Amino acid sequence: MAANENWWNRPAGGREVMQVALPLVISSLSWTVMTFVDRMMLFWDSGDAMTAAFNASIMWFASLCLPLGICAFTNTFVAQYFGNRNFAGVGRSAWQGIWIALLFTPLCVATGWLAPSLFYLAGHDPVVTALEETYFRILVWGSGGMLVSQSASAFFGGQGRTSVMMYVDGAFALLNVVLDYCWIFGYAGFPAMGIAGAGYATILSLWLKAAFYLWLMLRNKEHTQFQTRIHWRPDWELIGRMLRFGGPAGLQMLIDVAGFTMFVMLVGRLGAISADATSMAFSISSFAFMPVYGFGQAAGILVGQHLGENREHLAARSAWNSVLIGMAYMALISILYLVIPDLFLLGFYATEEAAMEHAQEVRNLAVVLLRFVAAYNIFDAALTIFVGALKGAGDTTFILGISLAMGLLLAVVTWVAVVQMSAEVIVCWQIVTGWVWLGGVVYALRFMAGKWRKMRVIEQK
Repeated sequence: MAANENWWNRPAGGREVMQVALPLVISSLSWTVMTFVDRMMLFWDSGDAMTAAFNASIMWFASLCLPLGICAFTNTFVAQYFGNRNFAGVGRSAWQGIWIALLFTPLCVATGWLAPSLFYLAGHDPVVTALEETYFRILVWGSGGMLVSQSASAFFGGQGRTSVMMYVDGAFALLNVVLDYCWIFGYAGFPAMGIAGAGYATILSLWLKAAFYLWLMLRNKEHTQFQTRIHWRPDWELIGRMLRFGGPAGLQMLIDVAGFTMFVMLVGRLGAISADATSMAFSISSFAFMPVYGFGQAAGILVGQHLGENREHLAARSAWNSVLIGMAYMALISILYLVIPDLFLLGFYATEEAAMEHAQEVRNLAVVLLRFVAAYNIFDAALTIFVGALKGAGDTTFILGISLAMGLLLAVVTWVAVVQMSAEVIVCWQIVTGWVWLGGVVYALRFMAGKWRKMRVIEQK
């Protein structure tokens, strides 16, 4: 290390990680704020609406995971092309990600027809099931907007220009919150539509965001350097390569979310209090966790860029620094969950209806469940960031295999506990805590083994 270099200012040091990660943290938080406020407002309307929105949004996200994971992998292609100084490849790969998004959109919308079967099998209360179907059928129309936004944002994220994502995602999340308030409760000329209004607010915001990202890509500045108005046509060789590397990433996301969705749906069988408290605890956990997701994205971008430059040691350093910062943050959040849990629960109890006996029982159980979140937070941070770093190299086949095993493990063990052994909600949360611990250790060991150092997803000059 040079005399004037330290942990903060050296290449791939703390400053470089934070410059890329902080805008991604805010960008990730914007989506979580949007869904968190969504559920909080719906809880003011009714506990059933909040639970239904939580369950349906998870099911919708699960239906999106395969194409969303592929579109998100556009980041790795853009990052490696950018690190390799192949600027035409940057624009071309971003456009192929957009084509993949558009090709998958009709299939994602078609999943709306499965809503009655999906939620009937969950075995929830009929009132909740009806609300779940309504919300899911509306959300699927926003699938294309979500996918196109993911691919188009990778054009900026893969270059490390994550501040663009921060501003765009933050602005449209704010728009969604405003539309939520108007469309759920009936203000500013909007009809009061409850959970349906929340769904319409989401899909409108997603499509407007997708259109804005496309406009940014096509500006003169971007076209001059990356030829974004030339490489818009499908490149089937590159699309095939993106599907080959990104397909396992998408399947991994699908399996992870499917296992988690199965967990949530099975907990829903344990009664309204268990379901509401689980929904509340996971909503709070997701909100606090999203900065770590931002560090995972940053690790993937930096690993991709430095591998594109063929500087593997900097790729490793950036990943470890991302892990260090992410785990320190989650340690702080865990302490807050244990010491002042009501700080996080406060927003759910802002109305008189929330003072009812049922709501108080939900609050008491949610406090207990947050202790489990505190117990697995640090391992969850390690899992997320190491997975991001491995994806940045293209190590998606290993990730897929582990996710398949882990997803099946969570689903089967939870099913046995709930259906066969009539276990209570605390046992279910013990299961998910051990599951996260195991995942964190496995991915840390894979990264330390170092096979990712020789991987590339792009052609070499």
